[in-house]
Amino acid sequence: MIKATNINKSYGDLHVLKDVSISIEQGEVVSIVGPSGAGKTTLLQILGTLDHPDSGTVCYGDVDVNSLKEKDLARFRNEHIGFVFQAHHLLPEFTAVENVCIPALIKGVAMKEAEERAMELLSFMKVEARAKHKPSQMSGGEQQRVAVARALMNNPMAVLADEPSGNLDSQHARELHELFFALREQYKQTFVIVTHNEELAAMADRKITIIDGKNTE
Repeated sequence: MIKATNINKSYGDLHVLKDVSISIEQGEVVSIVGPSGAGKTTLLQILGTLDHPDSGTVCYGDVDVNSLKEKDLARFRNEHIGFVFQAHHLLPEFTAVENVCIPALIKGVAMKEAEERAMELLSFMKVEARAKHKPSQMSGGEQQRVAVARALMNNPMAVLADEPSGNLDSQHARELHELFFALREQYKQTFVIVTHNEELAAMADRKITIIDGKNTE
């Protein structure tokens, strides 16, 4: 479903990714691990079309995303890829349900339909009681659940997560990890997760290790 082939990426003289090739199937939960500076986040950003490889291809199904023009790429990213970051990146002036609705509104979905979908997701995340609360009125764990709901808003082909539990205590981290697998069961959702959390990495269907810019499994 996602296929990256011979990905190379350099920043100046630093060769970060060296002929990395991975394939991820629909409904898989895959962790990407490795030491700091190994290239994990760079790979995730390239898979998410937030950065471009110097060479190599990234395909979602039969779509070569590197061949898309910027406007088409932005539309593809909005409609088919969800993101969860270590920092929640919720907009502080909006409520939880408004934050979750944003990707659908960008897509052109009517507000009523977007709100119904957002509430369904918030309910699944067990934070529906916080729907009208702004981020400052929620705990870190609640904010991250809202961020996950936002990532799922447009039924993406994959959710890419970069250290999603990095700012959470052990209990909330464990709950978030379990939530990813519940979402896979409920929505057949694909997750690609960069993490230093050994427990989460071990729970994944597969673990991809990046060392010195190269991948092993």
